[in-house]
Amino acid sequence: MASGGVIVGKIFVLAVALVLPAAACSREDEGGAAGGALRVVTTVSPITNIVQNVGGTRIDVTGIVPEGTNSHTFEPAPSDAQAMAEADVVFINGLHLEEPTRELAEANVREGVEIVQLGDRTITPQEFIFDFSFPQEKGDPNPHLWTHPLYAKRYAEIVAGKLGELDPDNARFYEANLQEFSARIDQLDQAVREATETVPPQNRKLLTYHDSFPYFAREYGWTVIGAIQPSDFAEPTAQEVAGLIDQIREQQVPAIFGSEVFESPVLEQIAAETGAEYIDDLRDDDLPGENGDPAHSYLGLMVFDFRTFMTALGGDASAFDGVDVTNIQPGDTTGYRS
Repeated sequence: MASGGVIVGKIFVLAVALVLPAAACSREDEGGAAGGALRVVTTVSPITNIVQNVGGTRIDVTGIVPEGTNSHTFEPAPSDAQAMAEADVVFINGLHLEEPTRELAEANVREGVEIVQLGDRTITPQEFIFDFSFPQEKGDPNPHLWTHPLYAKRYAEIVAGKLGELDPDNARFYEANLQEFSARIDQLDQAVREATETVPPQNRKLLTYHDSFPYFAREYGWTVIGAIQPSDFAEPTAQEVAGLIDQIREQQVPAIFGSEVFESPVLEQIAAETGAEYIDDLRDDDLPGENGDPAHSYLGLMVFDFRTFMTALGGDASAFDGVDVTNIQPGDTTGYRS
């Protein structure tokens, strides 16, 4: 479990979504496979990309949360309700990450259409991480499972199973994609372990803007010492900032990490007062590059983040050079509506 951190605010809660009445099913076929590609709705880009890699050309994916958008404050649009009404299956992270989007789905999907909560099916309550951002007394565990590659592999297994169940004619296609994706995840897992060994043990500590890496840390022997996430854009108190500064000095952390989406004057201040290097381009769910680029993928996202903080913390990231981060299925793998 992540330990020793100081929370400077609560994680954002998604705003209440506009929920439209569920659209009646006007299709003669009750499943997408009978009349064409399965219609799949997802949420954040890592999940969308995993689903697209498993489903490939046999599914039609709509990602609700666009890349570069703060998923914690994202408000679904009226058109998202229509997408839910037309879906054959909905994949969300779950673990209370996207409650308004889940509620939107529940209000609009056709009878019998499943809302698959991947996180809830990947770990048990005994494996939940509660920490400074997600205290146990609040009841919601840290939901960021996808930064743990082996949990992302489990996401893909769940997706392949559900797609094959809905579309048995293409089950072997989904299984073949799953096997290829799983092999690349295993490659990534091995690279993480090799690269971690090159980081001095005293440097295997993460202070980030968003509390996204606790499951990664638990698996690979790292420690999350803190995260800065304003509540409703509120500024942390001087006492909270001072506590983090003292912690960075005491533990002699050489680098701290901000987000490429969210500016953080607080982290800049901490870096200035402690002498730690401030690196502000970690990504929680914004895939690197543009659609069509080789590394514009879930795997590319993970390699980018791991390479970034391991290099800054004194490690050798060359183990990641051999990881294939390209998408298994060619073409548009974001799934987002324009």
